[in-house]
Amino acid sequence: MPSLSALYRYPLKSGQVEPLDNIRLDALGLEGDRRWMVVEEANGRFLTQRLLPQMGRIEARWEEGFGALRLRAPGMEDLSVVVPATDDALRGVTIWRDILQVPDAGDAAADWLSRFLGRPCRLVMIPEQRARQVDTAYANAGEKVHFGDGFPLLLIGQGSLDDLSARVGRPLDMLRFRPNLVVEGAAAFAEDSWKRIRIGEVEFRVAKPCSRCILTTIDPHTGERDAQREPLATLMQYRNVDGEAMFGQNLIAEGRGELRLGMPVEILE
Repeated sequence: MPSLSALYRYPLKSGQVEPLDNIRLDALGLEGDRRWMVVEEANGRFLTQRLLPQMGRIEARWEEGFGALRLRAPGMEDLSVVVPATDDALRGVTIWRDILQVPDAGDAAADWLSRFLGRPCRLVMIPEQRARQVDTAYANAGEKVHFGDGFPLLLIGQGSLDDLSARVGRPLDMLRFRPNLVVEGAAAFAEDSWKRIRIGEVEFRVAKPCSRCILTTIDPHTGERDAQREPLATLMQYRNVDGEAMFGQNLIAEGRGELRLGMPVEILE
């Protein structure tokens, strides 16, 4: 039976990964995942590694009790950012087609990020009650998402990455694809045929394949772009659906519970 081989959280959208041994699920996915985001100061437009690869060098970690976030980056002093009150200092932000009003994390965080990224920006946080509706073409009304691009969770099979690595001709780091859940013990792209799975006590719907972008060509450790646009170029050769490269599956959890490394992944449908 397939099993859960890796768990990853990204407290700051487009920031460094946080590997986990166990984590609970809440209404927005993994607790604390993608709850913070950097936006342009002038217009509230979201910023990611697509435009600013150096964002991948920002380490954001929840401090004990989830009352604050610690920011760390090369050449910068550490900064602790207190979670802002839900209805204080609201800022209008845009993420893809969604326009939200979310709490701003204050001037100290804005100054820290602006100095590191070299452009005026702000840090915002999304509380559960201000989260976005998942696209109702794939989700039920009331199912919400954090600052992720569109869905609460992303699953990738280790066999799928191994297949892609063999085609590219070198080992690829799973973190290029920024999954939350990695499953081992299944054939390459077996996850494409799954409709419902169970991990521990939690059932998940497999909503849709994940279309990949230029972010996959950025080395997650150095921030350098691949000159040959790999692995996106190879994905486009054999995982091309209507002009988009598909890799991984977006999930929606149907309940709460805890996930732990090594848990069996049961294919229900």
